[in-house]
Amino acid sequence: MTTQTTRSPLVLYLAAPRGFCAGVDRAIKIVEMALEKWGAPVYVRHEIVHNKFVVDGLRDKGAVFVEELEECPDDRPVIFSAHGVPKAVPAAADARNMVYVDATCPLVSKVHIEAERHAEAGLQMIMIGHKGHPETVGTMGQLPEGEVLLVETVEDVAHVDVRDPERLAFVTQTTLSVDDTRDIVAALNARFPAIVGPHKEDICYATTNRQEAVKAVAPKADAMLVVGAPNSSNSRRLVEVGAKAGCSYAQLVQRATDIDWRALEGIKSVAITAGASAPELLVNEVIDAFRDRYDVTVDVVETAVERVEFKVPRVLRQPALGNSNL
Repeated sequence: MTTQTTRSPLVLYLAAPRGFCAGVDRAIKIVEMALEKWGAPVYVRHEIVHNKFVVDGLRDKGAVFVEELEECPDDRPVIFSAHGVPKAVPAAADARNMVYVDATCPLVSKVHIEAERHAEAGLQMIMIGHKGHPETVGTMGQLPEGEVLLVETVEDVAHVDVRDPERLAFVTQTTLSVDDTRDIVAALNARFPAIVGPHKEDICYATTNRQEAVKAVAPKADAMLVVGAPNSSNSRRLVEVGAKAGCSYAQLVQRATDIDWRALEGIKSVAITAGASAPELLVNEVIDAFRDRYDVTVDVVETAVERVEFKVPRVLRQPALGNSNL
């Protein structure tokens, strides 16, 4: 009896869009172009994006990942991650005459600009986000300490201590759950009717599109796997959205080797998606792992088409001057 004839049929519902967003694609390209322009090593403050496979690949090419600017030498370029950094970081780099490239996602930069404009208008900021996440730290660090108050839940809204309830504005982390954020915004509006919100939703197009795609595939499947890193906010939100959308088993996996096959015994269908910092190569790896065990049919469920592209900074599009590396 051959394994080929005894494989059970399995439908894989492949969510689209999934995987890399324009901001992640740009950030990775920035590191690669910096290495081409200036040679190795190029330093990167914080993981350029939250994905071990991507970070390890760039490390192999000569990128050195550090947590703080103090770990970088003065004479090598440094890149700031896609999540954004507090204003104090580029100021410190300038003080040391360092060459640096800001890989902050343009959609995160938009939130930074919003926060500054509100502050200039005399409004105290409330940020909806996750404490300690690099994007939240970076956005809060655009303004002096105490000018941005963090709320993570609807319950936090009831206890936040503001300077003047008539002079408030809010911004959000770009990778949150659309549904959860809606509830927090409603609570803010209920408690502070005068609060000013963003002109356009802060949650990025890619986060929204991936969550909508998950809502479309999750009810169809017996289980759902999200390819992504455990420290990736948008990937973890996809697991939560899948569970809320009716998928009884929704799990985060970094690689195909992380799949819990025992938990999937007896299933007929699996939904697969990937967080915005997970490369398609890892999705294909997961699909191949299922093909090794099942008679697989792939059904792509597409809810949006993305054509967004962000240019890399001009400094990387200009040739290096002279014979110097920098």
